[in-house]
Amino acid sequence: MNILVVNAGSSSLKYQLIDTDTNIVGAKGICERIGMDGSLIEHKQLVKGLKAKLASPMKDHADAMKLVVEYLTDAEDGCISSMNEIQAIGHRVVHGGAFFSGSILMTEDVLEKLELCKEFAPLHTVAHLMGIKGCLEIMPDKPQVLVFDTAFHQTMEPEAYIYALPYEYYEKHGIRRYGMHGTSHRFVSGEMIKLLGKPAEETKIVTCHIGNGSSVSAVKGGKVMDTSMGFTPLAGVEMGTRCGDIDPALVLYIMDKEGLSTDEMNNVMNKKSGFLGVTGFSSDSRDIEDAIKAGPTDPNYEKAMLAVNILKHGLKKYIGSYASIMNGLDAVVFTAGIGENSPMLRELVCSNMEYLGIELDKQANERAFRCSDPTRISTDSSKVTVYVIPTNEELVIAKDTAAIVASL
Repeated sequence: MNILVVNAGSSSLKYQLIDTDTNIVGAKGICERIGMDGSLIEHKQLVKGLKAKLASPMKDHADAMKLVVEYLTDAEDGCISSMNEIQAIGHRVVHGGAFFSGSILMTEDVLEKLELCKEFAPLHTVAHLMGIKGCLEIMPDKPQVLVFDTAFHQTMEPEAYIYALPYEYYEKHGIRRYGMHGTSHRFVSGEMIKLLGKPAEETKIVTCHIGNGSSVSAVKGGKVMDTSMGFTPLAGVEMGTRCGDIDPALVLYIMDKEGLSTDEMNNVMNKKSGFLGVTGFSSDSRDIEDAIKAGPTDPNYEKAMLAVNILKHGLKKYIGSYASIMNGLDAVVFTAGIGENSPMLRELVCSNMEYLGIELDKQANERAFRCSDPTRISTDSSKVTVYVIPTNEELVIAKDTAAIVASL
């Protein structure tokens, strides 16, 4: 079944066309600067190995989807002959609030409930709605399925997701831990279960999705027991521009000392903190690692090292605490942009963890750079298996979409 997977941002739209019978990606690309000057599409036809980049006006997401379909069906750059070969559309949705605990076929009622999720993740949800409505305009007859990042975390027990605030806030406003990156955590934990070669219900895995946005999950028996992100994607470990866990009283203290409004404080925590806030020069882990590799003579070295050590410290804490609540640990998985591509960070996190049963194979870790397949980076004698597993959220979305559409 050919499934078009769509991940819509406020001014962008990423897409992949996936054959769920073979798992082959026929084409993928991104539309950028939608509704702005200089909008363009980058398209890759993967079977033929063709790439195309074209500046083209796109006033909205419907225009972007029209262009995507033109490229997918193009005689030279495409991989299908017509829209009829697209059986359904699967959408990545960041936050399902309290309404959605799993992937679901889009209906008018579902769309109305998604509108109510704006308050949980306003920037993301508004963008998703634009992408969905753009697809409806261009392909109104195609089934559309919504796949939620928060869904995989719905197996948490109340002690993990309820905050120690007045309970009425949970009842009235849905204030609780939701978690993010669930589609990624679901994929890599599923792959790790296969690699462990034991019954899924007996497995205890910590998955570390580390990128510009980062989260850590405890997955026991294939189900999430806890996760580091909370009501929003701000909680947890240090990220590119997000602060992660802080004393909540700091928010009021800083607002008072700096004379900041709530919007300004929100901007500080989400856009001016993390790697960027600590180093003062970049939110990109590659820039920070370059400064570290340059050594102490680099003026950015000390703060770059501090930023990485803050993340290392946070990851160690989460791995240790999650091993505790699962009463053991079989495996640790690193995934996403930094998790897959930073041997340095992985070594820092896994060092001095012998008490937990983690022994890193440094040479295997160095080799596991931009690997396309699951790669073991722990020693043969390590009691805990450590892997780098490239995430594939798009495949999960495509598979869920195909399964739901097949049952119609």
